[in-house]
Parts: sequence; C-alpha cells; structure tokens
Amino acid sequence: MTPNTRIDVHMHYMGDTDISRSLLESLDLKMMNICVAEDADGKWRDQADVYRNLAHCYPDRFAWCTSFDLPKFEDADYIKRVIEGLERDFRDGAIACKIWKNVGMGLRNPSGDHVLVDDPILEPIVRFIEAQGKTLLMHIADPLDGWLPLDPSSVHYGYYSKNLEWHLYGRTDMPTHRQLMDARDNVIARHPNLRVVGAHLGSLEHDVNEVARRFDKYPNFAVDVSARLYDLATQDVSLVREFFNNYQDRILFGIDCGTWELASAKSPEQMANTMKYITKEYSDYSAYLESEGAVTLRDRELPALNLPADILDKVYRDNAKRWYPGIVS
Repeated sequence: MTPNTRIDVHMHYMGDTDISRSLLESLDLKMMNICVAEDADGKWRDQADVYRNLAHCYPDRFAWCTSFDLPKFEDADYIKRVIEGLERDFRDGAIACKIWKNVGMGLRNPSGDHVLVDDPILEPIVRFIEAQGKTLLMHIADPLDGWLPLDPSSVHYGYYSKNLEWHLYGRTDMPTHRQLMDARDNVIARHPNLRVVGAHLGSLEHDVNEVARRFDKYPNFAVDVSARLYDLATQDVSLVREFFNNYQDRILFGIDCGTWELASAKSPEQMANTMKYITKEYSDYSAYLESEGAVTLRDRELPALNLPADILDKVYRDNAKRWYPGIVS
C-alpha cells in the first residue's frame, strides 16, 4: 500500500485473475471483501474460502470479513459450532464479522416470530466477537422507503417498483423499520466495548441527522457510505457537509460492488464491463466527496461536498484502520 491508497471497507470482489486485480493497482485500492450468510447450511463458506485466499496471497490489496450460519433452533450445538467457526476465521485473518438483514427481515423462530438482531439466541455470538476485539458489521434493514408508499421521486423507487416483494408498505407480517433500528441500537448499547459499523449509513440513509443522533448516543458506532451515494447527494448539501465535519472519525468509505462470482468464471467481456462499472462508481464517489461545485449523478446535477484533505484522509483511510484493526497488515 502507498500512503494514498484508499481502503474500501465494503466489497464483494472475487478478483482471482491478474486482470481483475489490475483494477486495484490502477485505482490504488485496498478492499475488504464481506461474506454474506444467506442461509443456515453453510453455502456461504465458498465466499469465505475465496476471500480468505485473496487476503493471504495479496494482503496489500485485500482483507476479509466473515459471517456465520443462521440459527438452527433444534441444534443444541449451534452456538458452539458458530464460535468454533469464528475462532477459525479470525485465526485465518478475518478482521470482522457481518450480520445481514435476513436476521430481522427473514429468519423466524419455531413459533413463527421474526428473530431480530437483539434476540437472546445471538447474544453469545456477539459477546464472543466483542471478547475477541473484532468489529461487528451490521446490515439489518432495507431503506426506510421500503415501508413507505411508492413514490416516483424516491431515491429507491426504481428498486421497489420492480421488486414489490420487498416493498413492505401496509404489511403487518414484517417488522417495522423502527423495530429493526431499535434492535440494532439495543445491541450497541448492550456492548459498549464492541465496535459496530452500520453498513449503508446504518440503514438510516434517508437522514444524516438520524445517524448523527446515534453517534451522539453510542461512541462505539460508526457507518460506511457504501451503496448510498445518491441518498447523501440528494440531501441538503450544507447538512451533509456538517455531518462529515462533525463526525469525521465515524464515517468509512465503501461502494458495495463486486464480481459476485469468481472473475475467472466471467468472460473477458463480462469482466471488462464489471471493471468499467466499478471504476465509474469510484469516480462518482470521488467527484461527490472531493469536487467543488456540482457533479452529475444519475443524469442529475447535484452539489458536491468539497471536503478538506484532512477529512478525506480519514474517510478514505484512517477510519478504516481505527474501526477495523488489522485491515492494514
């Protein structure tokens, strides 16, 4: 790594070819690849194997974050197996653990109730992560717009209008956004010595003031900006600039893109398109964070932040080192 290497703390990039890794060299990036455990059957371990090997072989460009299987409520050894897996992954260089939104928005207990992230079944796992001095990454809710009426002016209208199964407005069979936030906040409060990073602006992307309120209450909480550039750019620029200034030690850089499968499994054309898309995402983030004046995002002219160099250094690098110890070997 060079002194100017940016650290992206939220990626899913299976860069197992020289060509795919050339992207990191050309943009001078280090990425933390994040495992997503979508089920209780360990299929996500294939991700872990790839991400671990990349971090071992190319430590200047890759780090990795593990996860764990969803609970099997009939399995008396569930907690034991999860902790053994986390012990192994931490020995193998994982610097954090992720809990995904299927906890809260999918997983149900034998009674049929949704299992939220503050459920007692997960408490021993959270305590273990805290005791190991590792960071817990949480993505435990969709954007608030998913619970509101469809609105063509919404940042997320394109997604929810095409994925109605995840548009929860009026549904009583799912937790509310507030319930998911409260459950996450309960875990943060219960474990003041646990570093918690909220993915995607902590699922509070609709209002930086909501993030700020958590920052003021929970000193062990930070957020990444991954996949939420447009949410930031469409809020009042003076408020967002003030947010970055006031909480410059709590905001981490990331874009949440990836290959989503081995680069070697893609055709040359597919990989070229993937790299082009990712390069454009980095360019857009840089333009918004660094530029003076306006930037064009989704064919719309929006004011840029023009952050000073010292804040950019923290967002691009220093905060990653603080909130994810070991991300730089």
